[in-house]
Amino acid sequence: MKSESGESESAITIFRETRGLLLGFCGVCMFGATLPMTRVAVLDFDPLAMTAIRAAVGGLVAALVLILARARPPERRLWPKLLYVAVTVCTGFQLTSAMGSVTVPSAHGGVVLGLLPLCTALAATLWSGERPSLGFWLCSLVGAAVIIAYALRQGAGGLSVGDFWLLGTVLCASTGYVASAELARVMPGWTVISWALVINLAAALPAAVWLWPDTLAAVSLRGWSAFFYLSVVSQYFAFFIWNAALAMGGTARVAQIQFLQTFVTIGFAALLAGEAIDAPTVLTALAVLGLVLLSRRFRVAGGAQKS
Repeated sequence: MKSESGESESAITIFRETRGLLLGFCGVCMFGATLPMTRVAVLDFDPLAMTAIRAAVGGLVAALVLILARARPPERRLWPKLLYVAVTVCTGFQLTSAMGSVTVPSAHGGVVLGLLPLCTALAATLWSGERPSLGFWLCSLVGAAVIIAYALRQGAGGLSVGDFWLLGTVLCASTGYVASAELARVMPGWTVISWALVINLAAALPAAVWLWPDTLAAVSLRGWSAFFYLSVVSQYFAFFIWNAALAMGGTARVAQIQFLQTFVTIGFAALLAGEAIDAPTVLTALAVLGLVLLSRRFRVAGGAQKS
C-alpha cells in the first residue's frame, strides 16, 4: 500500500508531466506554422540570405531580452552545449528547412518532419540517459509507420533533394531539442534559446551583411509577415514554451506530441495555400493522437526533471 507521501509525489509528477504536455502542444502549434511560413518567405527571399538575416534578427531580439532581464551569463561548463544548440537549432534547422521548402510543398515537409518524435526519443536515449519502455517505443514506431503510410498515399513517399534537406532538419531538431532540454534542467528555458541565439550572432551578423539582398524593396507584405514570424516566433519565443515543456514532461514523452505537428503544418498549409484537407488526413491525425495518448501509459525512466 502506498504511503500518503508516495501518492502525493506521484500526483505531483503526473501534474508536471501533464503541464509539460500541454505546453508542448502549444509549442508544436507555433512550430507547425514554420514550414508554411518558410514556403511563403522563400518566394521573396533567397534561402541562404533569409537564414542569415532571420538568425541575426532573432539574436538581436534575444540580446535585448537578456539585457532587459539583467540575465547573468551561463556557467562556463554549459557553453559547449549552448554552442551545439546554436549550430543545430539556430542555424542548421533554419537552413535545411529553407532549402527543403524551395523544392517541396510545406504539407510534404510536414509529413517528413513527422519522424521528429522518434528521432528525438532516440537522441534522448543515447544522450540524456532516458530509457523509454518497449510499449513506448512501439507507439513511436507505429506512429512513424502511420505517417509514412499517409505520405505514400498522398504521393509524398518519393525521396527528392528537398526530402534529404528535410531529413537534415530532423537531425538538427532532434539532437538540438535534447541538448536544449538538458540545459533547461539547470537554467531557465527562455535563457537557453536566448544565449544560443546570442552565441549564433558571431556567425549570423557577418553572414547577414555578406548575403544582404539588393531586392528587399520588392518583398511583398506577405513575405515580410512570414519572415518576421520565422525570425521572432519560430526561432525565438516558441522555444520559451518548448524548452519548458521538455524539462517538465521529459524529452522522450513530450516529443511524442510532435507527431501532431505534421497535421498542424498541413492545416496551416491549407490556410496559406488553399490546400484541401481530406478525410484520410483527419483520420490519420486522430490515429496519431490516439498513439500519443496511449504512449502516456508507458514508463520513461531517467532524465531528471525540474518544474
